[in-house]
Amino acid sequence: MAHTDPTFYRSPGAAITAAPEQIAYVAAYDPAGQQRDAIAVVDCDPDSSTYGGVVGWTELPTAGNELHHFGWNACSSALCHDHGHHEHGHHGDAMERRYLVVPGIRSSNTYVLDTKPDPRHPVLAHTIEADELAAKAGYSRPHTVHCGPGGIYMSALGGPNGDEGPGGVALIDHDTFEVIGPWEVDRGPQHFAYDVWWHLRYDTVMTSEWASPSMIENGLNPADLLGRKFGHHLNFWSMSERKLTQRVDLGDQHQMVLELRPAHDPSKAYGFAGVVISVEDLSASVWLWHRDGDQWAVDKVITIPAEPAAVDDLPPALQPFAAVPPLISDIDLSVDDRWLYVSCFGTGELKQFDVSDPFHPRETASVRLGGITGRTPHPAAPDLPLAGAPQMVEISRDGRRVYATNSLYAAWDEVFYPDGVGAWMAKMDADVTAGGLVPDAGFFPHGDDFRGLRVHQTRLQGGDASSDSYCYTD
Repeated sequence: MAHTDPTFYRSPGAAITAAPEQIAYVAAYDPAGQQRDAIAVVDCDPDSSTYGGVVGWTELPTAGNELHHFGWNACSSALCHDHGHHEHGHHGDAMERRYLVVPGIRSSNTYVLDTKPDPRHPVLAHTIEADELAAKAGYSRPHTVHCGPGGIYMSALGGPNGDEGPGGVALIDHDTFEVIGPWEVDRGPQHFAYDVWWHLRYDTVMTSEWASPSMIENGLNPADLLGRKFGHHLNFWSMSERKLTQRVDLGDQHQMVLELRPAHDPSKAYGFAGVVISVEDLSASVWLWHRDGDQWAVDKVITIPAEPAAVDDLPPALQPFAAVPPLISDIDLSVDDRWLYVSCFGTGELKQFDVSDPFHPRETASVRLGGITGRTPHPAAPDLPLAGAPQMVEISRDGRRVYATNSLYAAWDEVFYPDGVGAWMAKMDADVTAGGLVPDAGFFPHGDDFRGLRVHQTRLQGGDASSDSYCYTD
């Protein structure tokens, strides 16, 4: 029997009780596309003298990729299946959580970084060129990476060479990192793509919808938004047959159905989806999908209203509305499925909800950092007004630490923060008993720490709340 990676956890409970992360990997990019993209390595060990500092920096060989989301080559879902040839990972080694698969949403190149020789200094091991993704899978603008059964799943927004699509999911070989092909056998009417996740025990894959490349790459066109042209469906697929089985329209006023966060308990068939904005009242919302007989149903369970604001305090795009939309850009669900975090890129708020009853979330805490009108400073630098806002959110496996970074997507940062967003990362300490969220004054890498680059997604050593799907309940 091959040695099993100790960071492949049998159950959510095993993940929660495992040793905490010592480092975080953070995607960094130059919005001007001049400096090379990088993965920053941040020290998360509170006993370390460099805690909260950038302690590693892996530059890619190129610029202009706009590193965005990335993920592990393998994780706990590897325990669900008879490994067969998946007993071995790259070059015949036993499969392990070793490689970071890092797509560039602008370049459509994907970089595979090896973290094993020195976790603080990942090294480039393989490149999936845009041409290979286009030729073998018919996709471009790769977005979200998940380690899964039978391969690595990588969602992509565009068709070959950046054309309008349809977007979808490419399958990448676990061992060689070659593109196998498109995951879908029958996509039906699905066209827009964004996130992909699954319920392994229910043979179901879920995908969400943002837009085509031309709708996002030059910024947000208000006519597209008011014309309700962005994605507003949740798509449900048969995992084994790789075909679309159900589409749920949330209503075309609910524009941009982005992050999907299924329950980690593999026996549970529900999860949460974030919606960026309602064009009716600028509110944002979170929706719950769940089984209803032999179908999936989707219900709105959280609504966050827009906040009135003085016109002079608003960027031009928002002045006609005299309000700041919350703009839910990410959500994340703790591994025990109890706490949902919701980031509001417009208002600068990170909210915590108790979702132990998923049909009735209860807000338990809120932290404000940045924000379009608030520019709320971090306690570590009380005199520094912050631009951007909590955007990508990642939760430690034990749920006690919540990390946030402040850039959404270069062309869209400028729409809401015309003076730029700079770069910062914050860590919040969470009370996982009664609820509560407090910024850690000792953890605030920002500005020059990231060498002038902006920061997007965070991944935690050994896995985090949005990396793994689990095979067993205990």
